[in-house]
Amino acid sequence: MLVETDGEQVFSSTGALASVHPNSLQSAVRDQVHSKTRVRWPMVRKGFLTSPDKPQGVRGQDEYVRVSWEEALDLIHAQHQRIRASHGPAAIFAGSYGWRSNGILHKAATLLQRYMSQAGGYTGHLGDYSTGAAQVIMPYVVGSNEVYQQQTSWPLVLEHSEVVVLWSANPLNTLKIAWNASDEQGIGFFEQLKQSGKRLICIDPMRSETAAFLGDSAEWVAPHMGSDVALMLGIAHTLVENGWHDRAFLDSCTHGYDIFERYLTGRDDGVAKNAEWAAAICGVSGDKIRELADIFRHHRTMLMAGWGMQRQQYGEQKHWMLITLAAMLGQIGLPGGGFGLSYHFANGGNPTRRAAVPASMQGRVAGGSDAVERIPVARIVEALENPGGVYQHNGETRQFPDIRMVWWAGGGNFTHHQDTNRLIAAWQKPELVVISECFWTAAAKHADIVLPITTSFERNDLTMTGDYSQQHLVPMKQVVAPQFGARNDFDVFASLAERLEQGGRERFTEGRDEMAWLNYFYDVARKQGEARGVALPEFSAFWAANQIVEMPEDENSARFVRFGDFRADPQGHPLKTPSGKIEIYSERIAAYGYADCPPHPRWLAPDEWHGNAREGQLQLLSSHPAHRLHSQLNYAQLRERYAVAGREPVTLHPLDAAARGIADGDVVRVWNQRGQVLAGAQVTADIKPGVICIHEGGWPDLAPEAGNLCRHGAVNVLTLDIPTSRLANGCAANSSLVWLEKYQGPEMPVRAFDPPATA
Repeated sequence: MLVETDGEQVFSSTGALASVHPNSLQSAVRDQVHSKTRVRWPMVRKGFLTSPDKPQGVRGQDEYVRVSWEEALDLIHAQHQRIRASHGPAAIFAGSYGWRSNGILHKAATLLQRYMSQAGGYTGHLGDYSTGAAQVIMPYVVGSNEVYQQQTSWPLVLEHSEVVVLWSANPLNTLKIAWNASDEQGIGFFEQLKQSGKRLICIDPMRSETAAFLGDSAEWVAPHMGSDVALMLGIAHTLVENGWHDRAFLDSCTHGYDIFERYLTGRDDGVAKNAEWAAAICGVSGDKIRELADIFRHHRTMLMAGWGMQRQQYGEQKHWMLITLAAMLGQIGLPGGGFGLSYHFANGGNPTRRAAVPASMQGRVAGGSDAVERIPVARIVEALENPGGVYQHNGETRQFPDIRMVWWAGGGNFTHHQDTNRLIAAWQKPELVVISECFWTAAAKHADIVLPITTSFERNDLTMTGDYSQQHLVPMKQVVAPQFGARNDFDVFASLAERLEQGGRERFTEGRDEMAWLNYFYDVARKQGEARGVALPEFSAFWAANQIVEMPEDENSARFVRFGDFRADPQGHPLKTPSGKIEIYSERIAAYGYADCPPHPRWLAPDEWHGNAREGQLQLLSSHPAHRLHSQLNYAQLRERYAVAGREPVTLHPLDAAARGIADGDVVRVWNQRGQVLAGAQVTADIKPGVICIHEGGWPDLAPEAGNLCRHGAVNVLTLDIPTSRLANGCAANSSLVWLEKYQGPEMPVRAFDPPATA
């Protein structure tokens, strides 16, 4: 980004790279630096400060006391060492991965884990909230996690694909995200796709911003939430009954298809998964299902899947079945055919570059201890509730550690974790909760000690644009001085490392300060570039010039075909699966005996969905917002673009609104057995009847005096906190039923962005 500043104040900001689609997120730097929500000084919860060994009060309802940095760090060090000595390293949870800064030095989670490595180890995390189910099931199916991998390059999609399906994907939103799509090329490719004349189909319960962007060139198909596997099975059955499936590809490149086909055709259970069977489940007509099968079979089809549908109960089945369908079409490994799981993320189909890539800080110090235990990141509440409890994960019997201390850095678990009220109750259990934060998020307001951290604009760093394209090497120069009492994570953990041992700061920093590390990282890139024919200037010249360095394009990358080599020679280029092929049936998963993750794709009815909804209940979709990254920037003036009645909007169909006497702009109450929220009604036909949408990431604002009613509309007050299955233990946020009514109660001002009371 380019930032206008006088060295003290930020006035404006904009993207540094040319783009035909302005990115609203790039205009918010002033709000980030100068927001009233900034944590200004080290703060300690009053009930904790009074008695650190036996804290008083309730996290989330206490006042805070300002202390000096030295007092805060001494207090953390003393309690950290007490807990570690009494309960061991597994009692320290430092596994948060955060939303991440662009930079390669100032990564909060990496720096936290480096410090904890020096301290003697910690409990870390497995997986992430974004792709928890898919990244575990995909190695069984195709031998790689696939959701974070390079896809068939966009030039080949534009040249060869005849049909492109966006299945639960909304790239117009997700390709705004700075740290994975900062080369800003992805939306441009979708613009070319829009103009290409190809047949475009959006399969989603909501007509997304992407579908609106594609306009008349895209068809919208709206299944019931959670029913994607049934829809895919109906399409697959239509292929079989018409002999349209590619038997030669299935025989040469897949394993276990015949077992799956017995289930598909009903030879195993007497139920044929045909178009009519699927229509009764997914709410898409049998005629449309047969039409989709006909379209896919007779055209080169690229199935571009998003991640929202795997963030559901039994989410592992969604992507597994999508790949099975692509295999039955026989187009995997063909230019422009098959499937892709990250076109909406990181501009994943971009041609890559002959890049000179800088090094980055490691999360483990020399001679330190790595994580001594790891838990699935989406099961943190279960771990707090059930210390020592036995659970299943990915074929292993594991045991939850007894977590006594939590340090969360670089992320906001109170916005990205489900069932907020359950989380708040579990959050009272640790003896110490530390939050490193720029802003007074709900997580910060539920901490014992809050450390004020600099934003990306108050420190120096380096980055590369695009997780895959690696198109540019970019200096990230400090724009203004650290605000109020904010410090860099690097400096905070270096100071704490000095308290661990004599010479601890030297061991943590390896004798380098911020600029010395950046120089070192850059020199690694420079040496790497020499070997790849990429010439970079000396670091001093690069930094002084403050210019973005563009990498030369790899001549072969524009012709990259995902699974192309495998298709051409399955034996010579086997996948990293037991059979070396795409595993439609997995013996390894069969051996686990998980009822919630069978050994081939199946339709499993969720606990909460359209098929078992009570009268008046609606399905709740929590999709990614358009003008923030999850919860980041929720406090910014960008809220004015989407807030309704000063709250998070809830999108509902006119039929559902009329049945409840609700008009556009009304304040409504949405509730279930887990909690209740107020939201602003946004009435539109761009959502399936029976489904409502509240975007994820809204900051919770619970009012204890009103039964913990969330005044702001944070969707995770309502979402179900269960694992996708015991294979992956992923996040299953999109698996909830709610009621909705017009709000008739007293006025409830939103306080989500107010700092907490201070003593």
